[in-house]
Formats: sequence, C-alpha cells, structure tokens
Amino acid sequence: QVQLVESGGGLVQAGGSLRLSCAASGRSFSYYAMGWFRQAPGKERQFVAAIARLGGSTAYADSVKGRFTISRDNAKNTVYLQMSSLKPEDTGVYYCAAHRQQLYTVVASTAKEYDDWGQGTQVTVSS
Repeated sequence: QVQLVESGGGLVQAGGSLRLSCAASGRSFSYYAMGWFRQAPGKERQFVAAIARLGGSTAYADSVKGRFTISRDNAKNTVYLQMSSLKPEDTGVYYCAAHRQQLYTVVASTAKEYDDWGQGTQVTVSS
C-alpha cells in the first residue's frame, strides 16, 4: 500500500497552466504505475493520464492530449501532471492513483485497476 498526497491545484483563467504534484510514501514507488483522474460535480470520475513504472510509457485521454503531460521522478517518489491551455471543462477534483505492477511498460487507464488513491486537489478554470 502507498499513501498519496496531491498538491498544486487552484483557480486559473482559461488558457493558463498549472502543475499538479502527487507525493507518495514508502520506498517502493518505482513498483507502481501511476495515474491521474478527475471528477467534475455530478459526473463520474474519468481518466486523465497514466505513466508506467519507469516513465517509459504514457497514456492520455483524448480530451487532454497535446495539453497535459504526465511525468514522474522516482528518486523523489513524485508524479506530476503539467496542464497547459486549460479550459473550463478541465474543472474538477484531480486524483492521483497508484497501481502495483510487475511489468515496466504497462499503463492503466481505468479506475478499477488502481489500488490506492489520494484525497484529491481542486482545479477550477474560469472562462
């Protein structure tokens, strides 16, 4: 099990940028594939981006491709989500999640694959 703490959310105007961070506890962070999900009010949690254990593979939702970048620093037990060209529809609570994975290149893009979740950080994009 790994504990996850997100940070970096806030209020930003459309077209702006934010960088989210997710700090993980424990010494086995590199054994986990990581992902970001978001949930808008009244909507289901949706996949945003994922990254494999060593960062060699990534995946993105179509709605964020070309605007968001996921990365990780295993030495710092941290995964990041750089968000640019933000739109009002990007508003929501952003959650970091961890998926224990033996394979180095596998990414997980569905919520049910993830074992551990953070508490979330609010991102609000104004028009």
